[in-house]
Amino acid sequence: MKRILLISLLFAAATGFSAGLETRSWTVDGVQREALVHLPKSKTPVPLVFVFHGHGGNMRNAARSFSLHKHWPEAAVVYMQGLPTPGQLTDPEGKKNGWNSKPTDTANRDLKFFDAVYASLRANVDTNRVFCTGHSNGGGFTYCLWAARGNLFAAVAPSAAVAGRSAGMLKPKPALHLAGQSDALVKYAWQERMMKYVKKVNGCSVTGKPWHSSGELKGTLYPSETGTPLITLISPGGHKFPKEAPALIVEFFQTHKSKQPDS
Repeated sequence: MKRILLISLLFAAATGFSAGLETRSWTVDGVQREALVHLPKSKTPVPLVFVFHGHGGNMRNAARSFSLHKHWPEAAVVYMQGLPTPGQLTDPEGKKNGWNSKPTDTANRDLKFFDAVYASLRANVDTNRVFCTGHSNGGGFTYCLWAARGNLFAAVAPSAAVAGRSAGMLKPKPALHLAGQSDALVKYAWQERMMKYVKKVNGCSVTGKPWHSSGELKGTLYPSETGTPLITLISPGGHKFPKEAPALIVEFFQTHKSKQPDS
């Protein structure tokens, strides 16, 4: 009886987070790629959010931790699935799933994957309200997309990440950066430098003002006269994605709309 109850609870947990999500696949350069997709029924174009898991994660982990389809059910949400990739800080042999974060790599399989998914969904979405977010290696790929496909996005929200080689390609864009002061993997000092650089790119004020905070997350808004602010969400914690973050990311995305034509 206990075993049946345990199985029932596990099934409920597994199906609960995935309610409204559909597994879809695309073939990119002969390789099958997958994503969990939430596409609301709507007679009008909807916002679109891309979500990227960290190194060693997967699309289901991302759907559980971000749960953006629950926080913003009116938006289309795509939880992308990475492939085995050598990590910059861990897993040098590339046995775990991750993302290629080099935007200048013309053979970048993950940029091609993103392009294929975006093209397949574009007819159903408001192209002036496209967003992306990700944690750790997924945050690095968020920066990569900002650099390589920035004209498509209204705003971005990387977490526990730095831009690396893509930094020099960034152009002004509303951004929200999450960081933990005790992050032992992507050092907080590295992220501090990244946030300082984003403030420069976005033309932000040197001093910020309080933004929404939740739990241990403290928000600070650095305004920009060009409409490209930076919001920092800082916690005293480590590399773990904060449970309070998704609602604040959605609130940030909902306040931004691109005025640039996409291509």
